[in-house]
Amino acid sequence: MKNKKGNPILRLLHKFKWIGRAFRQGDALTRLSYVIMGLSNIGRGQIVKGLLYMLLEISFIFYMLVFGIHNFIGLGTLGTKKQEMVYNEAEGIFQTIRGDNSMLMLLAGVTTLFVILFFIIVWVTNVRSAIKVQQLKENRKKIPSFFSDVKSLFDSNIHKLLLAIPIFGLVLFTVVPLVYMILMAFTNYDINHQPPGNLFTWIGLENFRLMLLSKDTIAKTFWPVLGWTMIWAFFATFSCYFGGLLLAILINSKGIRGKGFWRTIFVVTIAVPSFVSLLIIRVMLAPHGALNILLEELGFITAKLPFFTNAAWARVTVIIVNLWVGIPHTMLITTGILTNIPADLYESAKIDGAGPVKTFVKITMPYMLFITTPYLITNFIANINNFNAIYFLTEGGPATLDYFKGAGKTDLLVTWLFKLTVDSKDYCYAATIGIMIFIISATLSLIVYRRTGAYKNEEGFQ
Repeated sequence: MKNKKGNPILRLLHKFKWIGRAFRQGDALTRLSYVIMGLSNIGRGQIVKGLLYMLLEISFIFYMLVFGIHNFIGLGTLGTKKQEMVYNEAEGIFQTIRGDNSMLMLLAGVTTLFVILFFIIVWVTNVRSAIKVQQLKENRKKIPSFFSDVKSLFDSNIHKLLLAIPIFGLVLFTVVPLVYMILMAFTNYDINHQPPGNLFTWIGLENFRLMLLSKDTIAKTFWPVLGWTMIWAFFATFSCYFGGLLLAILINSKGIRGKGFWRTIFVVTIAVPSFVSLLIIRVMLAPHGALNILLEELGFITAKLPFFTNAAWARVTVIIVNLWVGIPHTMLITTGILTNIPADLYESAKIDGAGPVKTFVKITMPYMLFITTPYLITNFIANINNFNAIYFLTEGGPATLDYFKGAGKTDLLVTWLFKLTVDSKDYCYAATIGIMIFIISATLSLIVYRRTGAYKNEEGFQ
């Protein structure tokens, strides 16, 4: 029993033991429904419902015979026949002979997998329905008609009706493309293998080996870019957090007048779309931008400041500019939390002789961290994937020949992924990076959150 609780596969199998138990306890119609879907419903008066199950099974069998088996074979091979140019002597021209398309074959294979998954779900509901209608018949209870089942979708089962369309859309437009992109990481779908002119094939974990363990240029790019991504995420998160917190404390101070006015001034920066602000700042900080020209005219500099042309300058610049975008958000969040800190905590600290610094360290900061730790985690992960702040300011530059295919010194993993997809068409490497980003983000989020007071002590701050 201990192994069953510890092994997720055994736990999953245990949940479906009822299917075998129901088969043993079921009558002939129920057992036949395992093979001929809807037979139990038809035999006990639910004609329409049973016919619908049977129609779905026939449709599935037809799909598998006509398309599914071929799609599965194509998913395994990803194509065997390349597109060719053949000279037609009769007409004196070259003609294109179509070949397989690995990209479409991969998509068709993934679609078939989801069709099979959908059929399994329908089959399980068919078994449940067969068992339920048998039990109703044996207990001499009324068997609901098809009209009653439809009517229940607008009453007791309305949640199923309302969730059906969103779930279908989520699977169709999010899950299927996501699985398709993940599978690309296990192929050699790059600039040299572009279908239909050239096919790509399965290569297993080779892309991960190249990126993580090899001495190739792509590995020498991945690790520095990952390191800079973590540095950027850390400074972008905590600089904005503490900056916004201090700004909120300053505005909420008793001696400050016009608190609403000051909050409004900083909120204006949020009202302007961040990419607009970033593009304007990019123009201002360019070598011939307003700031360099102004400093030269005033005599403060003799050579233009390399805000975006020097790696160290560019990295510091994007962190500082990000304060303009991030601090107002944190200020708004922390302002509401500051007003909810119990006043008696500050009064007790004042009676005990604690000064402003000690009060901040012992009361304000622990309370803020307790409340905002989930926000800090999500903000850190968001900064790992902060495409706008980097791309609209530096486009990942300055460029370097030491990195793989256009990656620059300020590129994050997500901006590098974008370049690999759009510029160099190395889709397999981009998919590999996408998987690595997910693993890093999920691992950090789970580990850090489970160690926080917000998780360990959900009842409240002490």
